[in-house]
Amino acid sequence: MPVFFGLSIILQFICLVHVVRSGRPYWWIWIILMGSYLGVAVYAFTQILPDLQNDPRARGAARGLAKKLDPKKDLRRLRDELARADTVKNRLQLGAEFLDLGEPAEAETVFRDCLKGMYATDPDILLALAKAQFVQDKIADAHATLGTLIAANPDFKSADGHLLYARTLEGLERPAEALAEYDVLDESYPGEEARVRKAELLLKLGRKDDAKATIDRLLARTRIAPAYYRKAQSEWIDRAKKLV
Repeated sequence: MPVFFGLSIILQFICLVHVVRSGRPYWWIWIILMGSYLGVAVYAFTQILPDLQNDPRARGAARGLAKKLDPKKDLRRLRDELARADTVKNRLQLGAEFLDLGEPAEAETVFRDCLKGMYATDPDILLALAKAQFVQDKIADAHATLGTLIAANPDFKSADGHLLYARTLEGLERPAEALAEYDVLDESYPGEEARVRKAELLLKLGRKDDAKATIDRLLARTRIAPAYYRKAQSEWIDRAKKLV
């Protein structure tokens, strides 16, 4: 009985906090307090669940949990969709799922099969293919694919594609060319990864002062950045701090 009563108090408290934070009418407080489990159930189903369904963060968390419980659920769904409609869009989604599951060889095959007819030089497909090749350490192949992309689509812009191109140059032991690309990305990349990779390359080249200056600028900028940005870039900020 004490456990039953204690659980009721906890659930009521959670609902009351939601009432206050969400600005619900205060008459909900009486329903929750007087109704005990029934009041909690009514409030949860009519007020909390709809909020969760409309909250992108909640939906993302739910998808993440579902992914952990059944990692290949989306893969099976995408294969079924491709079987129903063999379209480039469905193939791209399937390839992206293979990449997400850590199966880049399968992704490469899917992306390569997309490069036909009017999509033979499609920049998005070529970029996806290059990513799959790079993950497999097929650096030369990834660089060649990006070269094809650039030649066929000179006006195509992609920050991630530009970063991948710089990384292929670094992987091919062409540090001067890679650093030139990182210099451009230092001013344009919408995140901190490119700056961290630039600093790491400078350290490899023995240019410790230049690397430190790059990291100092990064840390000074992120220190005053909004909290959501620091959270999103925490991996690269932490990696930068380890370099100095």
